[in-house]
Amino acid sequence: MHLRSGLSDAELSEHHQNDVALRHLDPVSLSMARMGRAAPLDRNRELTVTRALTLPDPAASAARSVSKLTSSWPETPPGADPLPGQLDRWLASRGAELVAVRRHIHAHPELSGQEFETAALVARELTRAGLSPRMLPKGNGVMCDIGYGDRVIALRADLDALPLPDTKDVPYRSTVDNVCHACGHDVHTTILLGVGLALAQLAERDELPGRVRLLFQPAEETMPSGAPEVIAAGGLKDVAAIYALHCAPQLPVGLVGVRSGPFTAAADKIEVRLTGRGGHTARPHLTADLVHALGRILVDVPSLLDRKLDARAGVSMVWGAVRAGEAANAIPIEGFARGTIRVLSREAWREVPDLVTKLVHDVIAPTGADVEVTYTRGVPPVVNDRLATAIIAGAAAAALGPERVVEAEISMGGEDFAFYVDNVPGSMIRLGVGVPGSDTKFDIHQSAFDVDERSIGYGVRVMVHTALAALSAGAF
Repeated sequence: MHLRSGLSDAELSEHHQNDVALRHLDPVSLSMARMGRAAPLDRNRELTVTRALTLPDPAASAARSVSKLTSSWPETPPGADPLPGQLDRWLASRGAELVAVRRHIHAHPELSGQEFETAALVARELTRAGLSPRMLPKGNGVMCDIGYGDRVIALRADLDALPLPDTKDVPYRSTVDNVCHACGHDVHTTILLGVGLALAQLAERDELPGRVRLLFQPAEETMPSGAPEVIAAGGLKDVAAIYALHCAPQLPVGLVGVRSGPFTAAADKIEVRLTGRGGHTARPHLTADLVHALGRILVDVPSLLDRKLDARAGVSMVWGAVRAGEAANAIPIEGFARGTIRVLSREAWREVPDLVTKLVHDVIAPTGADVEVTYTRGVPPVVNDRLATAIIAGAAAAALGPERVVEAEISMGGEDFAFYVDNVPGSMIRLGVGVPGSDTKFDIHQSAFDVDERSIGYGVRVMVHTALAALSAGAF
């Protein structure tokens, strides 16, 4: 049966959207698990959620920007391999509901560390499917095993939103001031939930050839991030390989980008504070000229760093803030500069803190200023395992057709999936969410960010194929 995705078939959409809204308004909320007890949801919140998930009439919504993101729920792409156990038919029948789940999460975003309601939603849906999800110790993340076996294949999604206003004019616009899913984590969560529900169908019929672990992780957007918490809670116990996807608005919907080796960069922060004797700009020789000293740091340290490391290490040092003094004719007594250092090579990343600190001191020494360097580790680089990448690339080709799998570009952004692949083999891919032919070019971390919701169906197909392929490979 061909279903619309809840975007152009108003009746079907409204039915599923309100069904999802009401289902997540159970009298008892799992989000209180972190306190060891349950509590009823507030009636005002019930009405807010229900309203947020009800679409306007088609004529009105056509004038909104959401109309640019509407498409039919994707059928099995030409040239793709069917999913086992009639899962293609099952996925088509759940399309509108998955879109509604995504919109519910988008309308009710939660910041890093506060993902209690989102985690409770996920746990409820998995429980309804006959699974046994486990909440993370803080109650803001979920782990769930499906099937049986000593080897585990893990799939990860992140739950948190960003501290940004939602500027879209859509029915599922964020109902929380200055909090928005501007990085696609609502899509990641919905896809992994869909994968879990699909794999549960196979496990029920003893057709799942092993054990798959779903990791719904909090706090990807902050430091310290949530991945180490998941690992500490046993998220990687018995795991042979781990996989994830990330929304890529630069890729049109229906495409995925894969890449072996460096995928995203390590992302660290540095702060340099200078102090010294200030004075009149007419007599700089009687001072430690901090503005001049800062200028040398801003220019010389990144340049020297480039020449102290292998150019293939992919190092980028960029300053984002600098401040010293107020008056034009007075040399200040203190100043600071803050920036980021991004590195693609694991080996170079390990060297960088000591090297940068030494370079700063060497550059400042002739100026007479006193210097204090604070170097803060962020996330390691994501380096995709060669074999794991081959498996997910093959699975994506089976799920969507070979022509829909392209080479992903390296990103200098940070991603805490790196903590997982530092421990076990794994690979992250990019999922196309861009609207073909749209004049609006979205990027992640923009207040207006949105996706073509067909990407949910494509993402579920890819990750189900990946889990099955990895379980069958037996190479890890």
